Amino acid sequence: MKREIKVGERLVGDGHPTYIVGEIGINHNGDLMLAHRLIDAAKAAGADAVKFQNYRTKEFIANSDLTYSYLSNGQIRSEPQKDMFERYELDNEQFAELKVHCDDLGLIFFSTPTSIEGLAFLTKLGVPLLKNGSDFLTHVGLIAAMAASSIPTILSTGMATLEEIDDAVGAFKAAGGTDLVLLHCTSTYPAPMGEVNLARIPALSHRYACPVGFSDHSRGPVAAIGAVAMGACIIEKHFTLDRAMEGPDHWFSSEPAELMALVSAIRDIEKAIGTAEFGPTPSERTGRDGFRLSCVAAMPLRRGHVLVAADIVVRRPGTGIPPKFLNDLIGRKVTRDVMAGSPLVWEDVDG
Repeated sequence: MKREIKVGERLVGDGHPTYIVGEIGINHNGDLMLAHRLIDAAKAAGADAVKFQNYRTKEFIANSDLTYSYLSNGQIRSEPQKDMFERYELDNEQFAELKVHCDDLGLIFFSTPTSIEGLAFLTKLGVPLLKNGSDFLTHVGLIAAMAASSIPTILSTGMATLEEIDDAVGAFKAAGGTDLVLLHCTSTYPAPMGEVNLARIPALSHRYACPVGFSDHSRGPVAAIGAVAMGACIIEKHFTLDRAMEGPDHWFSSEPAELMALVSAIRDIEKAIGTAEFGPTPSERTGRDGFRLSCVAAMPLRRGHVLVAADIVVRRPGTGIPPKFLNDLIGRKVTRDVMAGSPLVWEDVDG
């Protein structure tokens, strides 16, 4: 597998800036105009991409008796899953319109399909990225079709065992796919901090030799920032205009100001991660001489004097002979007068 993929004009993976995705999902509430407003807000916050879900409820829910309970506007709501998901469906024409909007803003539009037909639509639409959700990780047929499309693909790994991830990655590879990102995820809404398990990010990277990102379902920015420090190359964060809106995902999503702050914090942590190469940084070099220590004359030293231990102390600044050479100075003759408190330099003593 590759250690980087190309999304539009951007390289995503090791050594590249974190790719930040505003997960709109179903937070548009089935309202096209709200979806447009969310796109504008994500762009203003500094996101690189927005993700939707171009599902058809009938493709994954057959039992009308299945219910879902969630927090909405401070109240616990329970309703049939079929009714809820159908209420938030957008049609293909609406998705095409949203992609045009994203294109106009220079924002990447991509989506999670739930069928071969949904994948075919996204392929025709010309999306530069696909995502397979954690709930569809075991749908190896859909994963193989994604691989065959040659569109870079994200596989989310929430709820998964290693065997299930092995199967999904194996299906992707067997179908000829090469551009793959795994997304570590805890599929609980919101995810408790004690179950976020960011240590899985480098573990996934090591096991599958591909870029690894993080789909953050926790509240606040901490986990996402920590994920970047652990090597995540993509951060996906649920996004809403207002957590008080009606709907199942708003209450744990980030509002625009929070997403903007997260983007800023991620850019700061990228700078802080820096390089593993050792040596003084540019700013350290300016203060290095002042902070370091030298062998310094403890008293006035006359030319011809043979140095003894009592003649030398270790003091700032670091412009003279380093303290590690103190014992080498003992027994040497002073070649010129040296004032008390002066850092000794090699020219002050004989060879």
